Amino acid sequence: MGPGYPTESGKRIPRQDYLVMADEILDAGGLIAAAWADVKKVRYPKKVRDLARLEAQAVEVGVYVCNSISGLLQTPDHARAVIGAAQPPYAPDDVERMVAARMARQSIFERSPAPALSFVLEEGVLRRPIGGTMVWRRQLERLLEVGKLHNVVLQVMPMDCETHSGLDGRIELLKFPDGTAVGRADGAFSRPTAEPKHLRVLELKYGTIRAQALSPRESLSFIKKLLGET
Repeated sequence: MGPGYPTESGKRIPRQDYLVMADEILDAGGLIAAAWADVKKVRYPKKVRDLARLEAQAVEVGVYVCNSISGLLQTPDHARAVIGAAQPPYAPDDVERMVAARMARQSIFERSPAPALSFVLEEGVLRRPIGGTMVWRRQLERLLEVGKLHNVVLQVMPMDCETHSGLDGRIELLKFPDGTAVGRADGAFSRPTAEPKHLRVLELKYGTIRAQALSPRESLSFIKKLLGET
């Protein structure tokens, strides 16, 4: 059996393409392929599943991350390089499981109707060639692809910005069809909060960061310039 396929001992979690192939070979009428929904519950950590569930329900998502590229925007190779660099190191199987979980969250880009998504990225992060030149270039290309989607606003926070309201870390805001919202941020609101007074603080902070960043058009031009320099 080739690499990546489960063994009969049940010690490895099957990939989705394996389940689909097994369904076709055994003529199971979709029953085996449908098991992927249950497999995902095992494969992905609860914290990731909870975040993905919220993202799947949101009509608006806003993300600012100070020291990295949001997992919603990472390519598989970039995610693998970031997760693989952790100390103490993760086991190889754990790295692949975490990469798969991160990629699964990106189904948000395929939703219909499409949610409104906004991201603010740091210039310094975009200049860091995580994973090597080719992985870095592909990551920048991915940002350009996503930034051109009709429902995505992507902005870059330039390093020469003299006023920066996001230096203390991450902010995430999710708004839902019924008008409710959830937010979290490094520091005081590290756990998801739905308290209106907390959300007002996070929305004010995120809105200020967006105003301080380059415009979406300037940001895409900036990323194109970075690509041209490599």
